[in-house]
Amino acid sequence: MQSQVTVNWGDPLSSYAFDLDEVQPMPHEAARQWLDEQFSFMGCEPIRPTGKVLTADKILAVAEAAGRERFRDERHRAWAMAFSRAVSAALAKPVVTIDVPGQSITY
Repeated sequence: MQSQVTVNWGDPLSSYAFDLDEVQPMPHEAARQWLDEQFSFMGCEPIRPTGKVLTADKILAVAEAAGRERFRDERHRAWAMAFSRAVSAALAKPVVTIDVPGQSITY
């Protein structure tokens, strides 16, 4: 089965796919913790007035805060792969597309 996370920044030339087929899966709880740490480290804010942060909100906020460069530049490949592994595990979905400008996640 295919396993891939794609982060899209609004146009075909700004879409970055990370193949997870031959990568060790991240345990679900470790994925949630990794996303929590990145959310805090990057200074992300809850988007809901209640302060509750859903997993999808966290993923979108971290991707946006990280910026296109973290997904495009080979120097940040390890971080982008860790993000992709965490997303796939946290959502328990093998194929995920993150539309950063559209603030949506599909799988």
